[in-house]
This record gives sequence, structure tokens and C-alpha cells, in this order.
Amino acid sequence: MTTRVLIAEDQGMMRSALATLLDLEDDLTVVATVARGDEVVARVRDSAPDVVLLDIELPGRSGLDLVPEVSAARPGCRVVIVTTFGRPGHLRRALEAGARGFLVKDDPVEDLAAAIRRVLAGEIVVDPALAAQALSARPNPLTDREREVLAASAGGATIGDVAARLHLSPSTVRNYLSAAIGKTGARNRGEALTRAREHGWL
Repeated sequence: MTTRVLIAEDQGMMRSALATLLDLEDDLTVVATVARGDEVVARVRDSAPDVVLLDIELPGRSGLDLVPEVSAARPGCRVVIVTTFGRPGHLRRALEAGARGFLVKDDPVEDLAAAIRRVLAGEIVVDPALAAQALSARPNPLTDREREVLAASAGGATIGDVAARLHLSPSTVRNYLSAAIGKTGARNRGEALTRAREHGWL
């Protein structure tokens, strides 16, 4: 039986290369490719894949946020994160959300094809080096709301901007940012944002 694969990857060259190489496998067929995160769920419904390969940093939506939505749109579909930057925090979030695999793009495509077969067989497949890092990594100290407010403050957004965007009061935004700064051990929100990104907490 042929396994139907959807690839969500924003870099055109990488997307085409993955599709071409996976299509060379006798038991794999790429049924759709997507460049934007906010198009993934609709394409999952349209193309009915057995496996979705998700990049993390996609325009429109983060691949990590899409994991449970893909599973809800097509129950039984396996999600494998394939990313350039393997961070322990991202690995934890992906697995907690229901991803069945987490691989880095440096791996040979043969390893990716093998990983697809293994997740279909019921295994959870994780890049070994990243798995080792995750065992010793500090867990994410931020709540979902603190993460959301901190992420919304990127790019020089003011307290007022963040409050309007998230429908919160300015004082509530300040409280969440203060908590995030304290939990990350940072001196200000810019440093908190940098540290959270480095750890894969956002």
C-alpha cells in the first residue's frame, strides 16, 4: 500500500527536493505541498495524507501550533516535524502536541523515508542527538499566555499594541511580561524573547 505524504515547507527549493526524493520511494507518494502554515489544515482535508511533514517556522502559522489541528482534521494522520533548528523546547512541545517524529533537515532523505515508515508502524522517531539534549534541558517555565504575550511583543511592539492585539488590558500585558522576564532570568523583554527562542520555548 502506498503512503500518502503532505509536505509543509516554506523554502521552495527544499520543498521541491523533498517531494522529488520521496516520490522516488516505491511506497511513498507526495500528494500535496504547502508553503504557508495557514494553508496546511485545508490541504490536509483536501488531500487526505497519511503523514504530514511539518516545518516549524512557516509563514502564517507555526508548525508546532498546527500539530493538534492536523490530527483533528484527519484523525490517524501522523505528524513528523522536520526542521532546520532542533531545540529541546521545540521537541518537548511537538511531542506533547501529538507529533510522532522530530527530525532535523541535515539528516539524509533515506533516514526521512525510514522515519515515515516507522511512525506508520506506531513508533515515535526523534533525532538521537536532540533526544539526548532534551533529557538534560530545562523544561519550559512559561505558561501558554506568557508565551503568547512575549511572542506578541516582538519587533518593538508597544504594551498598547500587544494589549490591542490580544484583547487584554495594558496592566495585564505588563504582568505577563514581567512574569516571563523573571522566569527566563532576563533583564528586559527583549532579552527574555531571545532566551525563550534559544531554548525553543516559543
